[in-house]
Amino acid sequence: MLFNSYIFVLLFFPLVVLGYYWLHHMKQEKMALGYLTMMSMVFYGYNSIQYLGMLIVSILVNYLLACLMDRTGRLMLRKLFLALGLLYNLGILFCFKYYDFFIENLNTVLHADYHFLRLALPLGISFYTFQQISYVVDSYRGDCEKYSLLEYAAYVSFFPQLIAGPIVYHDELIPRLRAEENHHIQYENLCKGIYAFALGMAKKVLVADTLSKVVTVGYADVNLLNNVSTMLVMVCYSLQIYFDFSGYCDMAYGIGFMFNVELPVNFNSPYKAASVREFWDRWHMTLTRFFTKYIYIPLGGSRRGKVQTYVNVMLVFLVSGIWHGANWTFILWGIINGLGNLFDRFFDRILDKIPRVVRMIVTFCFCTIAWSMFRAESVEQGVKMIGNLAVSGDGELYGQIAEAFSKLFEMRLLERLGMGGLMQACSWFMPVVFVLILILVCMIMRNTQEKVNDGRYGARRIVVTVGLLLWSVFSLSDVSEFLYFNF
Repeated sequence: MLFNSYIFVLLFFPLVVLGYYWLHHMKQEKMALGYLTMMSMVFYGYNSIQYLGMLIVSILVNYLLACLMDRTGRLMLRKLFLALGLLYNLGILFCFKYYDFFIENLNTVLHADYHFLRLALPLGISFYTFQQISYVVDSYRGDCEKYSLLEYAAYVSFFPQLIAGPIVYHDELIPRLRAEENHHIQYENLCKGIYAFALGMAKKVLVADTLSKVVTVGYADVNLLNNVSTMLVMVCYSLQIYFDFSGYCDMAYGIGFMFNVELPVNFNSPYKAASVREFWDRWHMTLTRFFTKYIYIPLGGSRRGKVQTYVNVMLVFLVSGIWHGANWTFILWGIINGLGNLFDRFFDRILDKIPRVVRMIVTFCFCTIAWSMFRAESVEQGVKMIGNLAVSGDGELYGQIAEAFSKLFEMRLLERLGMGGLMQACSWFMPVVFVLILILVCMIMRNTQEKVNDGRYGARRIVVTVGLLLWSVFSLSDVSEFLYFNF
């Protein structure tokens, strides 16, 4: 089920909230938690009942291993259960996400003909698998309280963060679901949640899905693009993935507030970053946190000298690229970001002397070029896209891109306001102005967390919230998945 769908907004979510708080009102705490867990399972299994079964089995296996570690004092047995947990979780992830990619490359190298599994990728498998890995590792380290199976199942399946994060640790969610003061509606949190949800939905439906139409046309045949068209498509994708993921994070953050749960911030205005290092401190923050805690630090972090630090950084970014998808484009994207991170570390004293606004623009351009490889279906297409930046043309947009822009609501509105002549005389002018405005929004405006926590919930904000919700709901004719559902 998708947040940006009629069934979620008009039926599922109201039923979950009302049922959850009603059961708490009746002093049925376990039933309330069970109801929330059951509805989270319905949310996940709405489109595929078979993958719901896989999620349930995964929860049972990991909980059992954690309990076994808790009950034994023998270090060797604890290590054995830890190894089984890692093998199980990473094995499931490998089979569904990476097996066919591995076989494809093996067949190419060995000129063999090994068969593919061709399994459909279950939604959210990378997220809930990493979440359970963190729980198994923390159980081995003795960093977990004793939770009931119901509490653990609620933690893993909590629907706001189940499919695309944030990656939440057990001690960030279960204690908040336990806390008695959170078992009734808190109207301040309700206001925060609805406002954050409205902003996120608008980002997804009104901005990201709009830009996706231009990006799809642009990547359909990269061989026909000149430098102007290429730059516009690349920037549009950079903005699309920004508003798409930001929108999801805002909606998840808002839904969490409506259950009196403040989920960890996962997205903090990354295009305000003045370096690649800062960008990754702001983008998908809980994934960066996971890699830091469970890969970078165990490898030695920055404690073993510069050379080992650089090696560790590259390993983390290589894993990050692989985590995002089974394609060489993702691996190359991870390497590009790793090299950018090392560049920042090596020249940090020199770079700090450059005005921040210049560094922000350079970082945005770097990330946009890297995103073009991320979006490409193959390395060849990604290289061709970047190479098109050197292809001069007549200064006009590729016809189908210009047509895609002309169908956007914003462009039709400008045409009715008398700017149709300018748009026809210079096809790239208004699209460039449009994306520049969006870039400025990303770099200048306050983000959702800052707005939500400012405490101002007067008539003006209520009107904005209702207006964005209505506009977004009326624009749901084409319901689209969030980009990070694919990872």
